[in-house]
Amino acid sequence: MGRGAEGGGVGAHTYETVQHDVLVIGAGGAGLRAAIEAKAEGASVGVVCKSLLGKAHTVMAEGGIAAALGTERAEDRWQVHFRDTMRGGRGLNDWRMAKIHAEEAPVRVHELEAWGALFDRTPDGRILQRPFGGHSYSRLAHVGDRTGLEMIRTLQDKAVHAGVDVYMECTIIRLFKDGDRMAGALGYWRATGRFVLFRAKAIVLATGGAGKAWLITSNSWEYTGDGHALALAAGADLLGMEFVQFHPTGMVWPPSVRGTLVTEGVRGEGGVLRNTQGERFMFNYLPAAWRNDYAADEAEADLWVKGDRVHNRRPPELVTRDVVARAIFREVHEGRGTPHGGVYLDIASRRDAEYIKRKLPSMYHQFRQLAGVDITRDPMEVAPTCHYMRGGVKVDPETQESTVPGLFAAGEVAAGLHGANRLGGNSLSDLVVFGQRAGWGAAQCAARVGAVPRVDSAQVEAAIREALGPFERSEGESPFVLQDELRHLMNDNVGITRTGHGLEEAIAGIARLRERLARSRVTGSRAYNPGWHTWLDLHFMLTTSEAVARGALEREESRGAQYRADCPEAVPEWQVVNVLVHLADGTMSTRPERVPEMPGDLRSMVEEAYRRV
Repeated sequence: MGRGAEGGGVGAHTYETVQHDVLVIGAGGAGLRAAIEAKAEGASVGVVCKSLLGKAHTVMAEGGIAAALGTERAEDRWQVHFRDTMRGGRGLNDWRMAKIHAEEAPVRVHELEAWGALFDRTPDGRILQRPFGGHSYSRLAHVGDRTGLEMIRTLQDKAVHAGVDVYMECTIIRLFKDGDRMAGALGYWRATGRFVLFRAKAIVLATGGAGKAWLITSNSWEYTGDGHALALAAGADLLGMEFVQFHPTGMVWPPSVRGTLVTEGVRGEGGVLRNTQGERFMFNYLPAAWRNDYAADEAEADLWVKGDRVHNRRPPELVTRDVVARAIFREVHEGRGTPHGGVYLDIASRRDAEYIKRKLPSMYHQFRQLAGVDITRDPMEVAPTCHYMRGGVKVDPETQESTVPGLFAAGEVAAGLHGANRLGGNSLSDLVVFGQRAGWGAAQCAARVGAVPRVDSAQVEAAIREALGPFERSEGESPFVLQDELRHLMNDNVGITRTGHGLEEAIAGIARLRERLARSRVTGSRAYNPGWHTWLDLHFMLTTSEAVARGALEREESRGAQYRADCPEAVPEWQVVNVLVHLADGTMSTRPERVPEMPGDLRSMVEEAYRRV
């Protein structure tokens, strides 16, 4: 298997053909772990990445990978991690995925260690773990504040040495089915603009999120919602799309780096949030039912930071991210923000310079080089930034297969684990736990299929003609104008705070942008053409953005990452209901679906968490 000759059907276009048992779209943590597992199961595996190998957004996950290793507290078992995850997700998690994740995360962390990942160590040689928001104990295994980078280094080395074929700088623009099951994917080489057809028995989506649809985001340029839109067009269901995570702390100055992530590890290592009046304001925003778990004043919070954790009352800065993000948003909105529209994150007054440089080397260099700020002496200006999609493709908890046979999903593009709010550090363990399961599931699926499914050449030709459409028009708007308008539209109407009216405005605005996109124009050749790349990306961005807005409009309540100013309270009836998004004949629709009911033993384990959400 592998590369084939130039092919093509009855149309005028030629395209390269490549064949594999399993095709993985995306080369981040989930994609690479899926590829490693599928290869270990004997499948021929190809990995397609939009950028370069090693450039995945996983490298931006700095703080650590969550797993109940029990380094600091022996009582930190999978049951506690499971409870914390369900509580953080406000009960909308798929309990089966949350259980699998909590049980298998330690296995996957030790596996990474065996493959060469160099985690920070305790004095007696065990994997060191740090505290993070929403976790009952110090649970994040880390490599300074460069954990994601170390994970990608480890996984890509393992994948390449295993013999996985990698296709870099290739964007997938369409999935094809043979009957009701997956058969292949059409992509194009970004450098030349030439098309390539990947035929496969099973496809794993590991494309990450869609943060570039918002004006202020921590996401890099690749995050345009490709996998969400591809899956929806192929007939898969999306779940929980309204739950977009805005990380509380992104850089705010200078404007060129606004939104760049400031790891939660800063708060985990003792950093505090203050407004311009010097007030440590997070004490004012703790949900009433959670106050027993968090310090009541600065003196008590300082005891925790200094290591006196007998009562485990954490600082308020380590409450879940949705609470912190909304608190910062309100402080700025009410006039207590910094000159550049943020708040102060201060670790300089809490830790000595050598400690900061050792524990947070990336943050130290990031602020020195990009903002001219020495974080060992001065506070950082931070504000919320669009960071992570909790919603995504609905998958089977065991195999990660979607509702379309042969189509699998893992990582940020998949839904179920995180519910209404993701705990920090659960993203990295999500990648390797469910990346492994997706790779295994895809390999088993490929083994059952037999012959590679057929791809209709007429459908390929039609997709190519559509992709080349903007070159044929002699006039029309620039895709960059439309992209900018979409980002402002989403930022204003589908951000941290939403209303029904604003969401309706967003849906109507997206429809108008889609009509204008159909008339827009691209100039130049197909080679190295950023205008064309943006035109193609916008189809994904518009579809994914509409799915988020429709999900948020359907959920008439506030829960987790969804805050409706016109429906500010959690509604009990929505406690056990998720929103599904489906596409039929080009029309997007939503419908409610009940959350799977937990068995009694697990329910008793988290019943307190259920009462609190």
